[in-house]
Amino acid sequence: MKITSSKKTIVVREYILDIGTVQVFDNYMVSSFNEGTTITLERAYQIIGISEIHFRDKPFGYISLRKNSYAVDPTIYNYVRGLENLKAFAIVSKKEIDMHNFKIEKLFYKKNMEFFIEYDNAVAWVKKRLKNFKDKKS
Repeated sequence: MKITSSKKTIVVREYILDIGTVQVFDNYMVSSFNEGTTITLERAYQIIGISEIHFRDKPFGYISLRKNSYAVDPTIYNYVRGLENLKAFAIVSKKEIDMHNFKIEKLFYKKNMEFFIEYDNAVAWVKKRLKNFKDKKS
């Protein structure tokens, strides 16, 4: 699975955490978690903290790049959906199990969330959602 887009995109900052890597771009962030990790609410707070550092007062998107197998406590979405400026949430994976898990996670998140097989398609969708939001605000 390709991690980077074919178009030149500049990483604003990269965070190496004990659970994986988070790359921050101009208006979205991409996470890639380590094999066997469990994403709990405590660990989600790390990611949320990064989003608040970079996107406190502006809309942003989030892409979960699922190269590895790991567990997500779906109850974290009860908190994540409260992030008013998170306007696009994408999951990227080629694994069938991730598609199944996505359907369950979407039940908890209850906001705009999409599943993609290709990373570039997820980035394009996130950018389009953010542009649509920006256009509505103008």
